Amino acid sequence: MTTLFTSYRLGGLTLPNRLVMAPMSRVRAAAGGLATPSMAAYYAQRATAGLIVSEGVQPSAVGQSNPGTPGLHTDEQVAAWRPVTDAVHTNGGRIFAQLMHGGRVSHPDTIGTLPVGPSAVAAVGEVFTPSGPQPAPVPRALDLAEIPEHAGSYADAARRAVDAGFDGVELHGANGYLISQFLSSNANLRTDGYGGPIAHRIRFAVEAVAATAEAVGADRVGIRLSPGATFWGVQETEVRELYTALLTELATLGLAYVHLEATSDEDVLTALRRAWPGTLIMNPVLPMGPKQAGRDDADHWLGLGADLISFGRGFLANPDLVERLRRGLPIAPVDEATYYQGGDAGYLTYPAHQDVA
Repeated sequence: MTTLFTSYRLGGLTLPNRLVMAPMSRVRAAAGGLATPSMAAYYAQRATAGLIVSEGVQPSAVGQSNPGTPGLHTDEQVAAWRPVTDAVHTNGGRIFAQLMHGGRVSHPDTIGTLPVGPSAVAAVGEVFTPSGPQPAPVPRALDLAEIPEHAGSYADAARRAVDAGFDGVELHGANGYLISQFLSSNANLRTDGYGGPIAHRIRFAVEAVAATAEAVGADRVGIRLSPGATFWGVQETEVRELYTALLTELATLGLAYVHLEATSDEDVLTALRRAWPGTLIMNPVLPMGPKQAGRDDADHWLGLGADLISFGRGFLANPDLVERLRRGLPIAPVDEATYYQGGDAGYLTYPAHQDVA
């Protein structure tokens, strides 16, 4: 019988359990987008996860969304990540880097230039900047000739990720960031081969994934998707058809996995499970929603055909989440006030469960 604690073969890796630490922005990188010793300690504390997916890492300078996020587009960033991946591996873990191009979800005060997007349509809401939240600016619409460069930035960052010791990469195709913007029917108003019909709206995602797979090997590449989500004001029409078409194209590439968020009705998500022949990671509750994922949610989705289950807030506040779930121990709550404040409080200070003698 398959449980959360059954091992699983993922590409060239053997995972000791089916728990995945979901990517979560922690904005604790040093100047220049450099990983830090505290980041090494944070990920190493959670190395009992079957797989760790890192926080979002910008693949290029213009792809940075928030201040304080790490990058993988300079030699210095690669060198700074090596102690992180070494620490995870020393503790027996496995880690993929999530490659996150923010697209229009950024600000000139953060990146020094206008952010870019498929069209000149601003995100909804305020974005983080070095001086605090500000309204999202209208991005510069990418010229047709520029699009391959941005698709290729994921592949360039993936090469650096492997050089930095990561076991693979996950492209962030969810939550209203650049890939998601191209999939969208209101952030993407293009009339060329990258906009309009479904076959055109999925093109950027497919090209970015294909380039990355070619760069580092398909069995080291996954993608995270949020079908039907409305983060940062994105909207998608024909959600089931859109993602079925995308997964059909991606299925030819031999990827490590697809990572779905519970952002659509269950019937849509189970239809996408049937459309995807490979490994499926399921994030079983709405990210940043009112409910925190638990054992029952994980077991439900394993029963519906997911292969691996990702937990976000559970891993944030419980470095020993695997053992807590295995033994039915209490799950500690998160301190939301420390999510993005920097420093080690609410980062390295969550303890493992202590048995009382």
